[in-house]
Formats: sequence, structure tokens, C-alpha cells
Amino acid sequence: MTGVRCMLMRGGTSKGAYFLAGDLPAYPAARDDLLLRIMGTPDPRQIDGLGGAQPVTSKVAIVSAADDPGHDVDYLFLQLGVEEATVSDRQTCGNLLAGVGQFAVERGLVPAGDERTTVRVRLVNTGTIAVSTFATPGGEVDYRGDTAISGVPGTAAPVELDFTETEGSVCGSLLPTGHVRDDVGGIAVSCVDNGMPVVVARAEDLGITGYEPVEELAGTELAQRIDALRVEAGKLMGLGDVRGSSVPKTTLVAAPRDGGAICTRTFIPVKPHPSIGVLGGVSVVTALLLDGAVGHELLETGAGPVEIEHPSGKLAVAIEFDGSRVRRSTVIRTARKLFDGTVFPRS
Repeated sequence: MTGVRCMLMRGGTSKGAYFLAGDLPAYPAARDDLLLRIMGTPDPRQIDGLGGAQPVTSKVAIVSAADDPGHDVDYLFLQLGVEEATVSDRQTCGNLLAGVGQFAVERGLVPAGDERTTVRVRLVNTGTIAVSTFATPGGEVDYRGDTAISGVPGTAAPVELDFTETEGSVCGSLLPTGHVRDDVGGIAVSCVDNGMPVVVARAEDLGITGYEPVEELAGTELAQRIDALRVEAGKLMGLGDVRGSSVPKTTLVAAPRDGGAICTRTFIPVKPHPSIGVLGGVSVVTALLLDGAVGHELLETGAGPVEIEHPSGKLAVAIEFDGSRVRRSTVIRTARKLFDGTVFPRS
């Protein structure tokens, strides 16, 4: 049986298989078929592959050296289905991004610094550039550290992710519908793309408080309402028919109740997210900072980063926003190498 060189990593609150582009088939159809077999899709348990039976653990990062001197590596993100044999490149993933720089150093694509290394990463899915900075004492990646992030047990070394020029990275503009607020099927929404297309609505307008545990949010009625909402919003955002697509995401917001700035419940696309995505969080905060946006009145702002409450804890997002343009977004994540070796796909 022929295996494929692979590194399994936890990036932020996600887990995925990282590959060098040269280790996979060049043609997308052959590549996607191989990755589905590696991940164990389609199967709700993904028992015969690497997948962890939920969207946040059925992810792939494909990394290659950059041809353009303006950045160091290219990072293509693929979201693989769990129960359905789907492979989507319509979004990127800021959580898996947290491990891309380290993977590039480990594979020899980028030289390590003596203490810290900065890697400029082109997010192939969106065409934007992110800058990842992480510890490399003695010229080697060190995953150990004392930084804790919600949704991940223990601590690890911090990874600083800086994003610039992410406005409209998928839809073409920060406000894809042309409005700060829209009405979709009688529900007030704000549709924003600052690195991730997101539909923001008040939790109470969808019949929940916004504080429910994840396991209580997987009900059929709520899933149907959210799917109908995002499908119609997707059309308004210029994304076409988003049935079967992982974007846009839907985030329901409520007033904070644990010392943060806002409380959120996110769906990917209709399954409850155990936390919130990095770029999804950036887009949600951006939306809430806009006067007149849905949920703007719920946001409690202060000095420093905006802390988003989510089912697993909090995510701090720092945004330089002048009221009309987002200049820069920064998020601190962690990552850890889980194994490095050969994976054998299902025949």
C-alpha cells in the first residue's frame, strides 16, 4: 500500500492534516479523492481515516514555497465533509493557519530564526497575506509554552497572526450586500466579509437565548431556519447558491454574560461550532463595530482587544478600525504537532 507524507497538527481550536503540495496529486479531482479517503469521508464517525467526526477536525492544509518574493509560502485550505463526500476551497481557515508557519519551517521551506521566526503566508483561497510569528529557540520550532486558548486543554507556545487587506477577500467588499443591515425572511442580519463571509443575527430573533450549550443547538428546526437564512443571505452577498457550501457562516449574537464584549454561537454551515473560527471572529467583531449593524447595541467595548464569548470560552481579537476601513487585525493562537509520518488512505 502506498502512503502519503503527512503531518497532523492542532491549529488553534481546529485539527487538520498538513501536506506539501508536491506530495499530493496535481489535479484537483485526483487530489480531492485521495484526501477524502485519507480523512475517512463519507462516514459520520470517519472511523477509517484521520477525521475526528466533526467539521473542525476534518480539515486539510496544503503548503508550498512561494514564487512571489512578497511572501514566503502559499497555503491552500480545504474543508472536507464528514458525512458527505465534499471538498470545499470557498473559504480559508485562520485556525489551521496557526500551524502553517511551523510546518513550513519543519519541512525546510523557510529558515528558522535564532529565537523567533516570522513567515509571510499567502492564503490561496482569498489571495490575502497573513503574517505568522512564533518561537524557534536555537533555530528549531518549539511548541511548548504557557499560553492558553479557550477550547484547547493545557498550554502551548503563542502564535501571533496579523491580517491586513482582508476586507472583501471572498465577496469582493466588506459589505457584500451594499448595506450595513438587511432583512432576510423577516430576520434582521448584517452580512460582512473581513476574511470570512459571515451572516450576523441576534440569537433571540432565531428563537434561542444565545447562551445554550453546543449540544442543545443541533436541533432540526433551528438548523433548518439557519440554513434557509444563510442560503438567502448567500444570494444577497453575491455567493450564488450556497447549498452544499461551507460559506457563509452564521453567527448568532447575544449580550455578553461572562466579562467579554459579546456572546456568540456560530454554525458551520448549520452544525454548531464548538468555539468560533479566527477569521469568522474577525468578521463578526468588524460587523459589530459598524453603526447600525445587527448586534451593535449589544457590544460592550473598552480598551484593548475585543473578547468574543463562545461555547468553549473566549477569543480576543484586536482590530484597527477607522470607522470605514479595517487597517489590521491581530489574533493570538497556539498550535502543536501531533504526528509526522506517513498516512495510508483507504483503498
